[in-house]
Amino acid sequence: MSTYRADAAEDLTVVGPSATFTYRRLGPTGGTPLVLLNRVRGTLDWWDPELLDHLAAEHDVIVFDNVGTGYSTGTPRDSVEGLADGAVEFIEALGLTRVDLLGWTLGGTAAQHITRTRPALVRRLVVAAANPGGTVPGAPAPNPKIRATMTKPELTGDDLVFLFFPETDTGRAAGYAHLARVATRLATGLPDVSEAAAMGQLSAVAKDAAIPFEQVRADLAAIRQPVLYATGMQDAMITPLASYTAVQHLPSATFVAYSDAGHAFLFQHAKDFAAQVTAFLAD
Repeated sequence: MSTYRADAAEDLTVVGPSATFTYRRLGPTGGTPLVLLNRVRGTLDWWDPELLDHLAAEHDVIVFDNVGTGYSTGTPRDSVEGLADGAVEFIEALGLTRVDLLGWTLGGTAAQHITRTRPALVRRLVVAAANPGGTVPGAPAPNPKIRATMTKPELTGDDLVFLFFPETDTGRAAGYAHLARVATRLATGLPDVSEAAAMGQLSAVAKDAAIPFEQVRADLAAIRQPVLYATGMQDAMITPLASYTAVQHLPSATFVAYSDAGHAFLFQHAKDFAAQVTAFLAD
C-alpha cells in the first residue's frame, strides 16, 4: 500500500465550455492555490507523489488533465496558446480568480503564456525544465535520439528514464525510483494519451520552436510577476541554456540549477525543489 497522501487524492471533475476536466486537489485550503501544468504525454497519474506530498504540506495544490488529455474530455489542443487557454478555462471553471502556477516542460511554456496574457490571474510563476518560448541563441543542436524516442507510439520505462534522467548510475537509479513511486496510480488508472493529443502537443513544441528570439525576449520582458526558473544541468531534452537565457530577460526572476539532474530534476530532488518552491511562494 502506498504511503503517499497524493495517491489517496480522489478524482474530481468540473465542467468548462470545452471539456469536462478531471483534477485532484491536495493540501490546506485558504491561501493562493498552486496549479500544476504537465508535460507532453503526461496525465494526472504521472505526477510524482513524493513531490506532490511535499508541495501539499503547505499549499493548496491542484493537478489536472488539460482538454482532450488523459481523464479530461474535449478536443486536444495543438499549440501553446491552445494549451494555455485550456488551463485558464479549467481554472475559471473552478471559480478561482488568483493562482500560482508551476509548469513542467511544455506545461512551463504554457504557464508563461498565461502569466503574460492573463496577468491578473497569476500571482507567482514557477517554471521547471521549460523552453521560454521559441529559439534560444547558442542552443546546441537537438539530439536525434531524443526526438526519435519522444515520438515513439508507446514509451517504455527505459525510454522515460533515458529522456528525463542523466545517463549515470545515480541518474538511472533516480529514474527507476520515480517509476516505482508513480506505479500505484498507473496500476489503477492510466487513461491513454491519445495519438491525437500526443501529436497535438508535439505540434505545439514544433510551432513554439519556430518563434524568433526577438519575440521571445519581448514576451519575457512583459512578465511582471516574480518567476522561479529551475533546471537540471544534465537535461538532454531542453538545454539548461534556455532557463539561463530566460532569467536574463525577466524583470523579476530567480534561477535554480541542479548539477546532477536532468529533465525530471523536480522528481530526482523532490524535497529540495519543493522547499525552493515553498520559500519562493512565501517570499
